[in-house]
Amino acid sequence: MPDQVTVIGGSGALGTGLALRLAAAGVPVVIGSRDEGRAQEAAQRIAEQVTAAQVQGLANGPAAEASEIVFLCVPFRNQSETLTNLKNHLREGQLLVDATVPLAAAVAGKATRMLGVWQGSAAQQAAEMVPDGVRVVAALHTVNAPGLKDLSATLDEDVLICGDKKADKQRVAELIDLIPGLRAVNGGSLEAARIAESLTALLIGVNARYKTHAGIRLTGLPDDLW
Repeated sequence: MPDQVTVIGGSGALGTGLALRLAAAGVPVVIGSRDEGRAQEAAQRIAEQVTAAQVQGLANGPAAEASEIVFLCVPFRNQSETLTNLKNHLREGQLLVDATVPLAAAVAGKATRMLGVWQGSAAQQAAEMVPDGVRVVAALHTVNAPGLKDLSATLDEDVLICGDKKADKQRVAELIDLIPGLRAVNGGSLEAARIAESLTALLIGVNARYKTHAGIRLTGLPDDLW
């Protein structure tokens, strides 16, 4: 059985879909939310859709403490506050998977525009904020969130994973690859997250123009990616 994972922001669009798909793949999941009640409600909705799902809802702090791998699926406007509040809950040896995107919508701008982040990317900002010994990987910026939330939807997308340690990226890739239709691709160092994050803004524009939920797919890659 795969190790348990935590999804902070698990009551939001991406977080809910990710938690649902991982639970359906047999991964024990802890959903974290600022409001424990909302986390429990999200967990209950997943339990109703996935027979024998191992899922529970907790407040963010206890949820972050519960797993070795923690997915951060919150809007950019909440990233800094959330990580500040988790400083006493995250610990050395954990892996934080940051899916945050600095969209201008966070400051009442357009979702098709990016905000400048002094560190270079939201993921690099997260790396500066987490406690010593917590490693950060960036992923899931281009995933079709509505498709994730619909178990009847067929996914066919690549997920770019950026991080400074290949072993960390492989741990995340193993989880991503459990979700049918998703393929984890090594996107390079954490510095490359600024490029992966910007693809979200591009896809939002594409999806608005074509009224769809497009993802990305890379061609010409070998069968063995890791």
